[in-house]
Amino acid sequence: MYKRLIFSLTAVLLALQLITADPVRIGIIGLDTSHAPAFTKIINGDDKKPEYQNFRIVAAYPYGSKTIKSSYERIPRFTEEVKKYGVEIVSSIDELLKKVDCVLLETNDGNLHLEQAAQVFKAGKKVFIDKPIGADLVQAIAIFELAKQYNIPVFSSSALRYSPQNQKINKGEFGKIIGVDCSSPSPGEPSHPDFAWYGIHGVETLFTTMGTGCVSVSRMSSEGTDVVTGLWNDGRIGTFRGIRVGKGLYGGRAYTDKGEVVVGGYEGFGYLLDHVMQFFSTGVAPVSEKETLEIFTFMAASNISKANKGKIVSMEDTYQKAQKSAKKLLKKLKL
Repeated sequence: MYKRLIFSLTAVLLALQLITADPVRIGIIGLDTSHAPAFTKIINGDDKKPEYQNFRIVAAYPYGSKTIKSSYERIPRFTEEVKKYGVEIVSSIDELLKKVDCVLLETNDGNLHLEQAAQVFKAGKKVFIDKPIGADLVQAIAIFELAKQYNIPVFSSSALRYSPQNQKINKGEFGKIIGVDCSSPSPGEPSHPDFAWYGIHGVETLFTTMGTGCVSVSRMSSEGTDVVTGLWNDGRIGTFRGIRVGKGLYGGRAYTDKGEVVVGGYEGFGYLLDHVMQFFSTGVAPVSEKETLEIFTFMAASNISKANKGKIVSMEDTYQKAQKSAKKLLKKLKL
């Protein structure tokens, strides 16, 4: 009886704390992706989760790509959609940053992320950067270096990481992982290196289920398909198949010491947003810099392998060269 009373009082106190706490104001940079209105509906909608009650998207800066037609032509429609949920549309990132506590950087064009993230870091705001964190490995390294310079927490992730099935595989619930084969749609975009635009979903699934530790990569390519093979430092092998022709599906198969298991596919944005909201509350990134950069190193090494007719490429060599280029980029941009 006494324990039930204590539990009830604790629940009441937590509820009162939630009601009386100042709401966490979220801003969106970039209304050129479907993620922006989808996130807004989940966070600002009438049927939002109880754990989202203290969060609200209050402002958005629409741009966004101004060069990728498939992105910028959607800005007017997505702008109207978020306005329905009480989001104020502002004319600059600086104006947005004065109104918010945290930022969802949703701009579809990864090439703009470094410049936009720099403004957020300088303003001292926590930021989730939607995939890809940068258009390539060099930009990704530069963003993390800049975040450390300003001591601002940041993370990036595909929604595929948080498929419940993939999290179970990650935690070893189906046994010890021996190897994983993953696939996803992988349409290209000329402004981004291969896989950074869309194939990153499947690559992130591979690293979610295999973990870090990839040491070398080789790639075979044809007109409609790419297959990238990675060797891990413990002898395990993982593969990613990027599909450009035919119906591309998210998923794959994981091989464990207890048998085979299906890899999870896309199950909406809710699971990802649960982790984004926790990140905004705690400032603790749920995905490490190391893992995100290893994902980008894997993609960069695969492009080098493709240019060299499938040659096996060292992950360490690829990263070291990109790190030097990132330093030059930051110096050039005076960031």
